[in-house]
Amino acid sequence: MPRYMVIEHFFPNCKGKIYERFAKSGRMLPDGLIYIDSWLENEGDRCFQLMETEDPKLFESWTKNWGDLASFEIIEIGDKPNSDA
Repeated sequence: MPRYMVIEHFFPNCKGKIYERFAKSGRMLPDGLIYIDSWLENEGDRCFQLMETEDPKLFESWTKNWGDLASFEIIEIGDKPNSDA
């Protein structure tokens, strides 16, 4: 299944609002968009999320839930490089 790195850029002064919405409503992912893991930048202004889906159009409905608080870069990524190569 294709994997994607999502870079979420928090709008100024919205970090607290993002955490409040997440605590109340969760990730609000549509069926078929699968969350794998995430990492927060040291300064806390960006979140890197690894996701997978067969239908990248699902990102549109997901980002609408958060578009008032953050902007998104969605990058399709390949498989891990073979360590023997």
